[in-house]
Amino acid sequence: MKNYKHIKVTPISTAIGAEISKIDISMDLPEPVISEIRHALLEHLVIFFRDQDLSDPERHRIFTRYFGQLFIHPNFNMGQKDPEMVYLTRKPGDKAVVGETWHADTTMMKAPPMAAILYALEAPKYGGDTLFSNQYLAFESLSVGMKQMLNGLKAIHNDARVAGPKAGFNSKRTTQVREDDGWTLTENAHPVVRIHPETKRKSLFINSTYVQNIKGMTVEESAAILNYLYEHATKPEFSCRFRWRTGSVAFWDNRCVQHLAINDSNNATRRMQRTQLLGNDVL
Repeated sequence: MKNYKHIKVTPISTAIGAEISKIDISMDLPEPVISEIRHALLEHLVIFFRDQDLSDPERHRIFTRYFGQLFIHPNFNMGQKDPEMVYLTRKPGDKAVVGETWHADTTMMKAPPMAAILYALEAPKYGGDTLFSNQYLAFESLSVGMKQMLNGLKAIHNDARVAGPKAGFNSKRTTQVREDDGWTLTENAHPVVRIHPETKRKSLFINSTYVQNIKGMTVEESAAILNYLYEHATKPEFSCRFRWRTGSVAFWDNRCVQHLAINDSNNATRRMQRTQLLGNDVL
């Protein structure tokens, strides 16, 4: 573990996740602090901040830009003034929430986003937690034979399940996505085993939200392999659970993490504000 001089880093599980304290990320940050935050992200895969104020979207954007360029999500771009900011809201009566199946974000893109920064504008007293899973450990714990089989394979990722006229989410939840007839499918093939561009570690890079099949195999042929990997990749021993409070921030490395939003806040309101960082490596 790195000896941090400017921030305090407290792991929250053995597998993944750390809370960062002794810092106000709504303020202008000097390079040594930014460097330590980046290092903590690479070391712990997802990092959390408490009692922050990013309610001004520009402060949220400024913090995000310390780590790269902002990404505009094609399915949440509904013609709003600020397409770089996505608002994820759950209100009483909603039957669904964004992200309630295990996934990495927006992996159908040719260069998937490298990270996301999610801020709680309003969190319920309990419920609405988020789970995160370490995909390095998911790969490293596989058998030698399985690793050898997966190396070199690619999976087809697209957004057919999460957007477009057949998705059917807008009738179930407050947060809206493009379901208009002008929507077009985005699809790309990515390695099943991904090499992280900074750490050089191998991780699983598949998820049940976006992956359709293994390239060169039918959906039926792929299912046995993929279903095993989906279950394996999200084992409790690879994961952590984060309980939100208003003013909390989660910053995760989308290249080696899956996450899931738990839809259990029932009659409470949950309002979140999210940016994503542009991916800079085409897989």
